[in-house]
Amino acid sequence: MDDSESGVGPSSEGRAAKTLDGAPGQGLSDHTQKRIGLHLRAMYDTIVQQPVPDRFRDLIAKLDASAPSTDS
Repeated sequence: MDDSESGVGPSSEGRAAKTLDGAPGQGLSDHTQKRIGLHLRAMYDTIVQQPVPDRFRDLIAKLDASAPSTDS
């Protein structure tokens, strides 16, 4: 990936970057935010698709069984 793809360097100059609250400032450009979002989704999609380990499933079942009932 070169600088133009990463949203840094000469290609990102002159773009009005916005801060997290939407005001102009030193925040990331829209292009850079979208690229980061795409990369994060690609990384986490593989994790989300993995099955829950049996030990976690057992722990959740134990917690559910010991939790007080909220039925009235």
